[in-house]
Amino acid sequence: MANEWKECSLGDVIELKRGYDLPQKERLSGDVPLVSSSGVTDTHAKAMVKGPGVVTGRYGTLGQVFYVRQNFWPLNTTLYVYDFKGNDPRFISYFLREVDFLVYSDKAAVPGLNRNHLHQARVRIPTDPTEQRRIAHILGTLDDKIENNRKTAKTLEAMAQAIFQSWFVDFDPVRAKMAGESPESICKRLKLTPEILDLFPDKLVDSELGEIPEGWVVRSLDNIGNFLNGLALQKFPSKGQDDALPVIKIAQLRSGNLGGADQASCEIEPQYIVHDGDILFSWSGSLECAIWSGGTGALNQHLFKVTPKSDYPRWLCYFGVHHFLDFFREIAAGKATTMGHIQRHHLSDSKLPFPCSGTLDVMNKPLSSMFEVMWMKTVEEQKLVFLRDTLLPKLISGEIRVLDERTIENDRAYPWIK
Repeated sequence: MANEWKECSLGDVIELKRGYDLPQKERLSGDVPLVSSSGVTDTHAKAMVKGPGVVTGRYGTLGQVFYVRQNFWPLNTTLYVYDFKGNDPRFISYFLREVDFLVYSDKAAVPGLNRNHLHQARVRIPTDPTEQRRIAHILGTLDDKIENNRKTAKTLEAMAQAIFQSWFVDFDPVRAKMAGESPESICKRLKLTPEILDLFPDKLVDSELGEIPEGWVVRSLDNIGNFLNGLALQKFPSKGQDDALPVIKIAQLRSGNLGGADQASCEIEPQYIVHDGDILFSWSGSLECAIWSGGTGALNQHLFKVTPKSDYPRWLCYFGVHHFLDFFREIAAGKATTMGHIQRHHLSDSKLPFPCSGTLDVMNKPLSSMFEVMWMKTVEEQKLVFLRDTLLPKLISGEIRVLDERTIENDRAYPWIK
């Protein structure tokens, strides 16, 4: 009967096979994805498996599952689905995410999977291929939107970063004017409006940083932004469920979400509460700077919350920190006897040239638009990830059933997919 679920062994659902060895020296230039236990890590000229396919780690990184749309080469650190046995490939990619691979791994220092043991895992699966496709459609639609948001945010960040580098570091418009290039040519080549080009002088002058645009001033990072260090939040413990605020530490900053966060009291000063869109900069351990998009939390020590001062825009603080991030990491790496970190005087020592506030206001218009859309896409991505991760186990287990054929043809059947 349609719409039934059955309990069986994983080997009754799919057949897994070990990937193929491909030493670095034998790899050829091409567009075929090479899939390792951590995902696509390289490309090659030849495929070993026809897509779409599903790959998971066999050795090293376990538990991640990758859906590959095109023909690919699974490396020998992976297991790939050799036979789907009539099941929908994209559904299987989600189905396998709910399998506890670690239960079937060995106890070696570097864990590994035995596919024969994994084939014996007991699972529960819908027998109707149509229901499999419906489930895959819902989760796949969310994943596609997540990926689109991620790509858009990365593209916008790269564009804004390139503009920052061109205007405030390389002074490309100034140098082009000095070289006698026509305004029309400069605007076309550097993608500037005449209004923006007119803001740049046609001369460089000496400064403490070397040559900078005439009329510009030198400012340090702590001149343009406030760097608020977080609290030792173990001193502010949560008093219960009604007084709980997730603690944002370096681990949360790196993951971009509140997974595994400790809880602190809500009764901390408001400036130590982090909201989506805040700029966070870890000055100790793993030095990272990111726009936070993981939800409201409390700022832990070893993290700065960076807010712009008076006339300076947020993007200037963000890209200013990023400009010096490699320098800061070198300083931290030199701390041989302690956990790597920077000190506040390093912020004062890190300087860039900036135009006057009126000029900066005009420059702000295109960059602020990119920056705001960038972080909004990142926030939306996190919300979609949360929704997908909430729905996935419910759909795969059958707790939520998908029985309406419209879910394949019409996203409007699910108003939360927009």
